[in-house]
Amino acid sequence: MNLLNGPTCQRLHKTNMGLCQTREIDQTFVSFVGIYMRWEDPDIFWKPKNFGELDRMTVSADLLWKPDLMIKEMIEKDKAVPNPFITIQSNGFVEYVRDFMVVSTCKMQVYNFPFDIQSCNLSLKSIVYREEELMFDVITDSKLITEWTRQMMSNESEWLFINMTVQPQSVQHFYQNQSVLIYTITMKRCSALYIVNFLVPIMFFFCLDLASFLMSESGGEKVSFKVTVLLAVTVMQLILNDILPSTSDRIPLIAVYCIGIFVLIMISLLETILVMYLIEKDKQGNYDGGETEHIL
Repeated sequence: MNLLNGPTCQRLHKTNMGLCQTREIDQTFVSFVGIYMRWEDPDIFWKPKNFGELDRMTVSADLLWKPDLMIKEMIEKDKAVPNPFITIQSNGFVEYVRDFMVVSTCKMQVYNFPFDIQSCNLSLKSIVYREEELMFDVITDSKLITEWTRQMMSNESEWLFINMTVQPQSVQHFYQNQSVLIYTITMKRCSALYIVNFLVPIMFFFCLDLASFLMSESGGEKVSFKVTVLLAVTVMQLILNDILPSTSDRIPLIAVYCIGIFVLIMISLLETILVMYLIEKDKQGNYDGGETEHIL
């Protein structure tokens, strides 16, 4: 590919074909990305009428120059199967589609977990080419990009795709400027499973603790019951600790909810212990008083 006569203008379109998962504990986002690229190669040209009206053909991708694209936020090696073919047209335009299995960094705000909305960036750039050598021509209409992505989306896992925007930028990289496309993916967590499996059971535990006030104060069954409920809430907190990152700027509301329930049950347990102690002390006082009266 000759880059000496001027910059190569590359038509690029990115779609997310799957939102696989997020890992809140290590702040990573896993997605399946498809990138469509189109550019003009001045060394390719033929007249279709001389070749049986053949105006396009598919050849091995190793035979032609391809843009050296990379995703800046990517932290693991791409595991997607590379496309071995590339399409060339008689007018010199080249088309290439590449898929990525992207594991990227994404700073997540989990204050409203599990009712949170997250925005993750994927920045596309060249590895070595400067802005003067490789330029991007991209559609910036967010509504159109979002609609295309919805049509291509095959898997959303626990996330609901909201929209996607793109912002072309020119950034400095080691004393040279490079063209960068920053795609921002906005998604909302599906919270129904967390409500059923986490929030509601903790509330049930609290209701059981309140119901324990109807139990008799005699014996140690009431204290044992309350301790069991307290341990159950503690287990739920340990599960939550394995989900949420320890680098959150603020304590998530769900953690405040769990701590509040834990404190209320702890106070209830201490109150039960105090009442049982006073009852036993009162019984002991009545017993000592009866013995004294019998002696007299």
